[in-house]
Amino acid sequence: MSKPVIALVGRPNVGKSTLFNRLTRSRDAIVADYPGLTRDRQYGTGRLGERPYIVVDTGGLSGEDEGVDPLMAGQVTSALEEADAILFLVDGRQGIVPADEQIAKYVRMFDKPIQVVVNKAEGFDHLLATSDFFQLGLGKPLAISSAHGDNVAFCIDKVLAELPESEDSDETDLDSHPGIRVAVIGRPNVGKSTLINRMIGEERVVAFDMPGTTRDSIFVPFERNGQEYTMIDTAGVRRRKNISEKIEKFSIVKAIEAMGKSHVVILVIDGSEGLTDQDLTLLGLAMDSGRGLVLAVNKWDNLTPLQREKVKHEMSFRLSFAEYATQHYISALHGTGVGDLFKDINAVHLAAFKRVSTSDLNRVLEQAILDHQPPLISGRRVKLRYAHLGGLNPPRVIIHGNQVDKLPQAYVRYLMNVFRKAFKWVGTPIMIEFKGTKNPFEGRKDTQLRRKGRHDNASEFKAKKKIAKKTQKKRRQN
Repeated sequence: MSKPVIALVGRPNVGKSTLFNRLTRSRDAIVADYPGLTRDRQYGTGRLGERPYIVVDTGGLSGEDEGVDPLMAGQVTSALEEADAILFLVDGRQGIVPADEQIAKYVRMFDKPIQVVVNKAEGFDHLLATSDFFQLGLGKPLAISSAHGDNVAFCIDKVLAELPESEDSDETDLDSHPGIRVAVIGRPNVGKSTLINRMIGEERVVAFDMPGTTRDSIFVPFERNGQEYTMIDTAGVRRRKNISEKIEKFSIVKAIEAMGKSHVVILVIDGSEGLTDQDLTLLGLAMDSGRGLVLAVNKWDNLTPLQREKVKHEMSFRLSFAEYATQHYISALHGTGVGDLFKDINAVHLAAFKRVSTSDLNRVLEQAILDHQPPLISGRRVKLRYAHLGGLNPPRVIIHGNQVDKLPQAYVRYLMNVFRKAFKWVGTPIMIEFKGTKNPFEGRKDTQLRRKGRHDNASEFKAKKKIAKKTQKKRRQN
């Protein structure tokens, strides 16, 4: 079973986005802008509580005048259909309004577990804040404060407790899929299935023609030149005769699931359409997942030299923030450039799991500081004392020092580039965490006394020096 999906619905300004950020422990939600979706539809991985889940934030519903049905069409309906549970947010300060009743009537039709969440209940008696919302007929409301975090953890634990857990852990499930796990993501009609068929071989598709559910990814193991791989297809691998790019469906939930289970992500971009906002959204998801990244610009054979130059310029200009990702220009249909993808997949996987010693890390860090000193903060130099490796896939470097929380992002990017070049961490993001160094004797009485003694001795010394100068001056006068 995949991660449970929890959809947030409600009127505008009831605090859905604030709750979304609280549940995902993020500030900037990823915005999915697809045909039929509004920019308010946001997806994220839940990071509050012990059990993993996916949160979907939908656009606000007025539920008035034209009714709920037209407003629910499109992005909200899709979110509710793919959800395992629904958090229906209402405003505890305003009380129940007709729009809440209309929305409640509609979400009830989806036959999903629904929890009414009375938000903005800080400073109110919870029984009083929730009393009006019992008339919605959706069970016992729960009062929270998404802004302050009051009762939010209890709320999510309560919802997850009512959902079935996976029979096997993710780790056990993934261990059964050998080699390098590669997730292929992309918009509809960019050629994902064609690329996977080309990579694994036409005859292998029929052998792994397995049915998939709405959110489950399809794992396709195969071997090439002695290296084992497992392709994770977010669209489902089907027989060639059943593949129809025109009707291929796309799900962000499936993309998030696939990337979480992979070692390397291939983002397929349609070269004939150029780089779209949807591609940038998926790129943001891939970077947020922390997995190694390979960009494959498909349908390259169909482009004129002028179109190719335009696409390359656009890729260079708009993807400067993801310059670590390797780029390939391919034709999945004809096989042009597809073989080169394996070389980068192997290199990115090797880089993501490459271990480096603490001594080598500190040697590179010291040289980086010598070449380019950290900036002065309030007249004091930021000191980076030592570093060590904190994790792999992606590589995570932990640096200890003073005033590290004030280090500008420009210098952090400089360190990333230095580490990437020194250790050949190609195609994978690098996470740098900073930890401040504290004085272990800070706050102790003996330390305070010593400081006071130093100050007293200094004052006494200055006084004696002043008297000595006066004495010398009198002697000269005499």
